[in-house]
Order: sequence, then structure tokens, then C-alpha cells
Amino acid sequence: MLEVVPGEVFGFLGLNGAGKTTTIRILLDLVRPTGGRAAIFGANCQTHGLAVRAQLGYLPGEPGFYGDMTGEATLDLLAGLARSPVDPRWRRSLLDRLELAAADLKRPVRQYSTGMKRKLGIVQACQSDAPLLVLDEPTEGLDPLMQDAFYALVAELRARGRTVFMSSHVLPEVERICDRIGLVRGGELVLVSTVQDLRSLAGRRVRASFAEPVASPPAWPDGCDVIALSPTLWDLRVRGPLGPIVARLAALPVADLDVQMPHLEEILKTFYADSPAP
Repeated sequence: MLEVVPGEVFGFLGLNGAGKTTTIRILLDLVRPTGGRAAIFGANCQTHGLAVRAQLGYLPGEPGFYGDMTGEATLDLLAGLARSPVDPRWRRSLLDRLELAAADLKRPVRQYSTGMKRKLGIVQACQSDAPLLVLDEPTEGLDPLMQDAFYALVAELRARGRTVFMSSHVLPEVERICDRIGLVRGGELVLVSTVQDLRSLAGRRVRASFAEPVASPPAWPDGCDVIALSPTLWDLRVRGPLGPIVARLAALPVADLDVQMPHLEEILKTFYADSPAP
């Protein structure tokens, strides 16, 4: 079972086709599940779909805006459909952050680039005071500067106490902004964790090179796995305290020592490789 804590940024991860978008569509009652139950704020997403949707802002993976409508009319229409008040100053702040000028809003959406449509989608999802934001691949099509603007926006939304549930396959952005992550594989939730806990489980990479050949120890400390070993190089994965391995290295002619925390991408690749599909 997956539970998202109010006020957190939750990253919903998985390879293409894993079930991320389908899960989001079930939450919004756009498709019906074959089994199980989905609820938002305690309300069943299928039997109380209208009430549930009134409490969230939604960015679909492929926004289907009306091409003949202007950007401004699109924002007004979607705000009215959401039945949630919009502060004009907050909307203007969102537009400024994402560099959507007033002149852009007067143009029909069919003239927008992919990135502009994505920015308009982010604004319409965030413009109300809905306590929950459900964002499907929110940075798809954004350039690096606009991605940074989006990350700053998410940080502010979190500070305001709003909850963000976002799907993504861009692991560096999830690592940067999410408090917790859930990993879906083959339509099943297989992992829920904080990024920090995942790193602790994965351990640190320790690479030591030596000025002269050294003998490998007869036994390694607990939690120490050998990745590669030669008389002049130890490449290790250490889960737990570094003290025992550092103590051994202190007595050896170490020429260079590199200790790295694993990136989320490396951790999840290992997870996918080591665990069978459901």
C-alpha cells in the first residue's frame, strides 16, 4: 500500500510502461481499476471522484489543450472547471517564473511550442490553492533553466504546506527535490523509501590506489563487498561505518582515496538488476 504524507514531495518512479500514468489516471477516476482501492484525503477516488478532483491540481503527461483558445482563456477555463479560487497575483508569479509573457497568453495554444505548453500546464495545475498537486512527467520538454525554475517552485509549494505527487523517469531531478520515492515495476509498487535510506542501504563506493603492491586481507569487515581487487587497487562497496576499512587503509601506502555516495540512478539500476519482475 502506498501512502503519501501531507506536505511532502513524493516521486513516483518506474521505467516507461511500468504503470505510473495508469496509476495517476486511477487516482483521478479517468480509468477504473480492476481491483483494489484508491483514496485521496480519505475519499474513494471512484465513488467520490468529483470531490477528490476538486482538491487537487493535475498536470497530465500530454496536456490536451484546445488549440484555438488563447493561453489566458485556457487558464481561466480550467480554473473555472476546478471550482477553486485563483489569486491573480499568484498566477502572475507563476507565469513570471516560467517566462510566459502577457503577449504569449494572448496567442492561441496551437502556436505554442512543446515547452510552452508544458509551462502552461504547470501554471494551470498550480494556480489554485488545491492542497494536492499530481504532476505527470512535469519537466518533459523544459530546457535546463526552466527545469531549475520548476524545482524552485516545488520547494516553495512544499514550504507552503502543499503536497506534490509527481511521476518521473528523470532520476537526478527526483533525487534533488523529492522527500520520498516509490518504485513501480510491472504495475506493482515494489519499493517505498527516502533517498537517504536508499543510499544507506546501497553503501558507499570506496576506491583506494596504492603506491606499491599490497596483499589483500584474509577477511573483509562486515558490510564490505569487493567490486574489483588488484595489488595496487581496492574497489569496494561499504555498507555501514567506514571506520574498520579506513583503519586498515591507514597502515598501507595509499596513493589516492576516493569515497562516493551512490546516485539514485545507480541504486535503482542495481535494484532492477537484482530483483525479479513481479
